[in-house]
Amino acid sequence: MRTALYGGSFDPIHHGHLILAREAMERLSLDRVIFIPAAQSPHKLMRIPAPPAVRLAMVRAAIAGEPRFECDDSETTREGPSFTVDTVEAWRAKFPDDEFFCLIGEDNVRELPTWRRYDELRGMVQFVVFGRDASAPAHDFPRVDRRVDISATEVRKRVAQMRSIRYLVPEAVREIIATHQIYQGESH
Repeated sequence: MRTALYGGSFDPIHHGHLILAREAMERLSLDRVIFIPAAQSPHKLMRIPAPPAVRLAMVRAAIAGEPRFECDDSETTREGPSFTVDTVEAWRAKFPDDEFFCLIGEDNVRELPTWRRYDELRGMVQFVVFGRDASAPAHDFPRVDRRVDISATEVRKRVAQMRSIRYLVPEAVREIIATHQIYQGESH
């Protein structure tokens, strides 16, 4: 089985994440894409994300009805920052015959060598880069190019400014944001 692991803060998940996951699935003939919300990204320690349970609920709501999209809560239940290598090892142990891909944004390429046990990780997965950063360093990873100009930062900013996020996030995600009143007091 061809399995893509798609980790991130998903703070919040938005249509851009979903469009890129679908594009990767089609271009790479993936059998499934696993969305993995991080409890706390080791590269975003200066910003406290929305509670993991709320982000997990948003991911589950966003992918509901997509039979080849799944959600893994393992990083939200693990103590400390979330490291990709730990998650990849767990998935490989459960599904040793799968071929694994790791979906990342091009903005992460520069930091990849600093990821925990990067050299081992590179041997365990095929990194696939979502092309979106013209200033990213050159790399030899497969790319999925699809311009989607939506960011979680923009969504949070719009919520804080009491502006509409309709069409930026699935309606179920918008409802969770409103119910939990997250992002409202943030400054940008």
